[in-house]
Amino acid sequence: MTGLGYTVPAVLAVVAVCWWELKVLRTGLFDKPAYWVSMVIVLAFQVPVDGWLTKLTAPIVRYAPEHISGLRFPWDIPVEDFLFGFALVTAVLLLWERREGSA
Repeated sequence: MTGLGYTVPAVLAVVAVCWWELKVLRTGLFDKPAYWVSMVIVLAFQVPVDGWLTKLTAPIVRYAPEHISGLRFPWDIPVEDFLFGFALVTAVLLLWERREGSA
């Protein structure tokens, strides 16, 4: 397992988005309860859908074992999916905040 195919980019995506907010944009998004509520809503939909897609008993989506950490939780979901999900949703919300702040 090298993690280069999926784990490393997932971690880098989280670091990059957090750095972008904390050092560049400074929208205060992470301080807003609405942001965290939206992340809970995203997880509420991501877990059942992603769990169904990646379940090891009948996977629809398969990951090359050498490209992921091997940590799967819950229901066989690779933890990297949550990292990418966080980074993608947060990046979109940051762009939204930036646009709203400049309007």
